[in-house]
Amino acid sequence: MLSPHEIELIRQGRHGDPFAVLGLHRDADDQAWVRAFLPGARAVQVLGAHDDRGLGELLRVHPDGVFDGPVALPTGERGYRLRVHQADGTQRTLDDPYRLGPLLGELDIWLLAEGTHLRPWSVLGAHTGVHEGVAGTGFAVWAPNASRVSVIGDFNGWDGRCHPMRLRRDCGVWELFVPGLGLGERYKFELLDAQGQRLPHKADPMARAAELRPATASVTAPLPAAVAPDAARRAANAVDAPISIYEVHAASWRRIPEDGDRWLSWDELAAQLLPYCADMGFTHVELMPVSEHPFDGSWGYQTLGLHAPTARHSRPQADGRIVGDPQGLKRFVERAHALGLGVILDWVPAHFPLDDHGLARFDGSHLYEYADPREGYHPDWHTAIYNLGRTEVRNLLVGNALYWLERYGIDGLRVDAVASMLYRDYSRADGQWIPNVHGGRENLEAIAFLRRMNEVVGAERPQAITVAEESTAFPDVSRPTNAGGLGFHYKWNMGWMHDTLHYMAHDPVHRRHHHGALSFGLVYAFSEQFVLPLSHDEVVHGKGSLLGKMPGDRWQQFANLRSYLGFMWGHPGKKLLFMGGEFAQQREWSEARSLDWHLLDHGPDAPAHRGMQALVRDLNHLLRAEPALHQRDCSPEGFEWISHDDDAHSVLAFVRHGRPGTAPVLVVCNFTPVPRQGWRVGVPRAGRWREALNTDAAAYGGSDLGTPLGEARSQDVPAHGRAQSLLIDLPPLATVFWTWTA
Repeated sequence: MLSPHEIELIRQGRHGDPFAVLGLHRDADDQAWVRAFLPGARAVQVLGAHDDRGLGELLRVHPDGVFDGPVALPTGERGYRLRVHQADGTQRTLDDPYRLGPLLGELDIWLLAEGTHLRPWSVLGAHTGVHEGVAGTGFAVWAPNASRVSVIGDFNGWDGRCHPMRLRRDCGVWELFVPGLGLGERYKFELLDAQGQRLPHKADPMARAAELRPATASVTAPLPAAVAPDAARRAANAVDAPISIYEVHAASWRRIPEDGDRWLSWDELAAQLLPYCADMGFTHVELMPVSEHPFDGSWGYQTLGLHAPTARHSRPQADGRIVGDPQGLKRFVERAHALGLGVILDWVPAHFPLDDHGLARFDGSHLYEYADPREGYHPDWHTAIYNLGRTEVRNLLVGNALYWLERYGIDGLRVDAVASMLYRDYSRADGQWIPNVHGGRENLEAIAFLRRMNEVVGAERPQAITVAEESTAFPDVSRPTNAGGLGFHYKWNMGWMHDTLHYMAHDPVHRRHHHGALSFGLVYAFSEQFVLPLSHDEVVHGKGSLLGKMPGDRWQQFANLRSYLGFMWGHPGKKLLFMGGEFAQQREWSEARSLDWHLLDHGPDAPAHRGMQALVRDLNHLLRAEPALHQRDCSPEGFEWISHDDDAHSVLAFVRHGRPGTAPVLVVCNFTPVPRQGWRVGVPRAGRWREALNTDAAAYGGSDLGTPLGEARSQDVPAHGRAQSLLIDLPPLATVFWTWTA
């Protein structure tokens, strides 16, 4: 029989090894005993595993629901069920979780302990299925410093005493298979720290679905089926492919005002957003973080549900609850691929919020985060920082990257805040940071993690790309790790973005004094493989919209933005434009409201907004159609200056080249409101040149100035160091693309 001390530990939910006392046990005489803790039960009978034959009735040894007693179970037989008679007169028959064997295999334990399990989500978290012939859900969570862990939920009245878990000591994982539990069950983990103190209930770090905030429970959901590699997607993501990315905050792209201003569901986004992107000619959609997060105002960047698509894009269930819809996101990605669009996710390994239900002090210790606040607290965002020196933490994050790529078919990950990871003194004053082992400021653990992540992605999902948001001069971000780099495919060109936006903000009369801001980017344009970003960060927090940054009267503002976007699409580097920029959103972006789609149909500027939208569409289609504009985006052979020093006229001219045998494209920019007729520009090739796109065209809201007939034939007149030149009419505040035809 159970000792009084064991009974007390069980009823208090403080026994650290429940399988040592609960379930089936045999004494020295091989007599089988069954012990159970069933709060609210008045009687318990033991039945056969597959029939109702009675094997014995257990004695209630404590009124709180502790039962113990001998049963007629032959030697070698372990199967049985419990018929529980509740105090309220009801009864239920259930399988006993404490008669079942371990969930994790020895190989999984070894890989988890070593920190080399590529897919920890395949064994940790909640997995619904069959274990030892019993249907239910298995739970597993890493909490090596806890003295007891229980799974709690609606199924046990959120009582941490009911389902304490088994500790696999070799890897610090607690596990339990709960018979009878299926999909859609709410759950959390209740942990006692090393001193036995009860911690705030924790959501599952591996949960694949969660409730809509402010509720915080995890929800059992199926593991999405793996998505097979796709040669077409690999080609579409290649460095020589046209890549034009539409960055989207899914919760504010468009809302349904007639239904409480609600967010669109994944299926509604697939039906509205994706055809729009395809029509606009974008090649990829980049979603700002869609993993579950508690605070709308973080835009998803303060995420806690690393494996759970946010419930914000789910419709209410029959009971009114809103929980995450993993299959909805998967359908979204499938629809995108069917339309020829790639999907990139914003991925956040740089920090996580301190909410009680999250990762901070998960098992009472600094398990996921650095213990010293000089390493483990981010002063900019008031968040914790992952302890990337710990193999298990690195392994969690690397596995999470693979999870999105393999299980959802995501095309790439844009890694947020890489600069904050690379430097120990990022946003810290002297004395508020800890040097590395060599006395330097570089975060060697973060560098090793980023390299490892990129190596694993390259080996396991070679069709996918990774993109670093990195704002410093850290070298070789987009070089392979075997060449000493970090291994990213691309790096955001933050310097180009800041320099060129600063230039465009100047009145044209003063631009001659800042001409170098436009050309400087070519000094380092091929030191990395770059994405040119006009991102969400540039249209929020008082920075105004892209249109609002442009100087001059209303016409000039639109013309300036058109010319700037033309320059961007002509410039080497992949393109990224935040939603709303394609139709010249007037207001600064807010996550709390929809984009101002009415601008396209109402008001005196509606034709100009539609013109901007048409321009971006045509720029995207031109980018796709002309190999010279994309094949050598990241190679100096793909770019040739014609004129970069004409600051007096604020004119730039350059040529883009594709692979041998493709036609070059000439790009000429006039950043003043002065038309320049009879303007001579040198060209690298004799023949006829055709005006392929003019941002001043009437269709885009421009003045419709341009070279007569939209073409020019080269003349044997030297200009800009070339033997051949064109005589063209250069419209005001415009960028003109010329393609060589013969």
